Amino acid sequence: MAVSNMFVLGAAGINGGDILFQLVMFLILLALLQKFAFGPVMGIMKKREEHIAGEIDEAEKQNEEAKKLVEEQREILKQSRQEVQVMMENARKSAEDKKEEIIAAAREESERLKAAAKQEIEQQKDQAVAALREQVASLSVLIASKVIEKELSEQDQEKLIHEYIQEVGDVR
Repeated sequence: MAVSNMFVLGAAGINGGDILFQLVMFLILLALLQKFAFGPVMGIMKKREEHIAGEIDEAEKQNEEAKKLVEEQREILKQSRQEVQVMMENARKSAEDKKEEIIAAAREESERLKAAAKQEIEQQKDQAVAALREQVASLSVLIASKVIEKELSEQDQEKLIHEYIQEVGDVR
């Protein structure tokens, strides 16, 4: 009884043996929970933590890849714009060259037509002058023959006509 009285604390009725028993049971329960509940729960929590960390790493990798793709797309777009600019510049230069070629060809054709027209005018003028000389010569012979009435020989008349044509040509 001495041992049992030893654990009784005062008159309030707190039994020390019950406290000790409950404390031992609590420690056994805590050890069992640690082994069977906290261990697996902590393992599950550790796996969950690793899984979330892996998901975060994967998301970061995908984010980096997306950034790289965006940068590549920007570079491709930049190159495309530069190529379009070069193509437009080439097309503008080509159009300008073609315009210059057309203008030069038109000027050449104009000069050629002008030269041909001048040559044709000159030929027609020469033909008109020759025709006029023939008419003048015919008229001169006709007039001279009527005036002289056979006083000159045919050779003298030819000579006279040629001299007259020369004078008409020189006056021109």
